[in-house]
Amino acid sequence: MRFDVVSIFPEYLAPLDLSLIGKARTEGLLELAVHDLRSYTQDRHRTVDDTPYGGGAGMVMKPEPWAQSLTDIAAASPVAEGSRPTLIVPSPAGEVFNQSLAYELAEEEHLVFACGRYEGIDERVLEWAADSYIVRPVSLGDYVLNGGEVAVLAMVEAIGRLIPGVVGNPESLIEESHSDGLLEYPVYTKPSSWRERDVPDVLLSGNHGKIAKFRKELQLRRTAQRRPDLIDILDVSNFSKTEKNVLWELGYAVVNGRAVRREDS
Repeated sequence: MRFDVVSIFPEYLAPLDLSLIGKARTEGLLELAVHDLRSYTQDRHRTVDDTPYGGGAGMVMKPEPWAQSLTDIAAASPVAEGSRPTLIVPSPAGEVFNQSLAYELAEEEHLVFACGRYEGIDERVLEWAADSYIVRPVSLGDYVLNGGEVAVLAMVEAIGRLIPGVVGNPESLIEESHSDGLLEYPVYTKPSSWRERDVPDVLLSGNHGKIAKFRKELQLRRTAQRRPDLIDILDVSNFSKTEKNVLWELGYAVVNGRAVRREDS
């Protein structure tokens, strides 16, 4: 897989040389290039922004430097003829990035990230780019950042770790938060007793069936407490009787394969 990132602060992406993503780049599991948008400007001040039409606060990123950078990247794209790379534009006005989208994007051959700044990128760039790219504005959540670089760091790490070989133990990808629609269960390590707090006995039992059941119950309880919105969209049609009983205790009834708050059922 190949990642290209365009930014006016290319040094902001330096953390991508570290940890598992940096190691994956070194081992050739993924390619990543960072491009300085200012290198595509034509004036001596390397200007990338201008005032917005229609008035308003802030500045807007000029379209021409973006067009030139994205043209060069598309020309070198590894995707097959007739296909288009995917252009991710971090934006609070985009679809929300989640684990499901990370898995979807990890199947792509070439992802390009456009890091906007100021009030954003001239909208015509997104319209124009659709001829050469699949354009997807994406948001990390319902808040605003100073620029797209922080979002790109998060997305590249979330997507990159799903590429085969990047994470040493692929089983760890299965048992983490959001992989099954629930938050991950609590984890413990040695010593078994620490500052008058003990690891739950079942985890020391060696009974893998009981441990799996215990962890699933903790997942349900943690998700209901911290992210009840995830319970509302959870498919529970294949839940065991024990798991359905836990949901009932937490205030949910199972109706047509969904967990419904009992006061609403």
